[in-house]
Amino acid sequence: MTLEEYQKEAQKTALYPEAYRLVYPALGLAGEAGELANKVKKVLRDHGGRLSEEAREAILAELGDVLWYVAQVATDLGESLEAVAQANLAKLRSRKERGRLGGDGDDR
Repeated sequence: MTLEEYQKEAQKTALYPEAYRLVYPALGLAGEAGELANKVKKVLRDHGGRLSEEAREAILAELGDVLWYVAQVATDLGESLEAVAQANLAKLRSRKERGRLGGDGDDR
């Protein structure tokens, strides 16, 4: 499945008020990212950092939820996931070429 195919299929399951376009999926993204981080935290806290198959599957499920919300944010901004991915890689390549992968800030 391509990113474009995923984005189109994911959009079919989007159910939130038009008045909350962008806001609703952005908040959902933050929530799902927090759930993913919490599952990773519990692997460290409860299992000494050993990733069980059950924890791995739970983390992957949360990652899928993160992807869904990323797709909705992109859709609500009128952009394709592929364009977002390409722009991100271009930014990272530029940072790498300039020796700026480490550090802080968007403008490195």
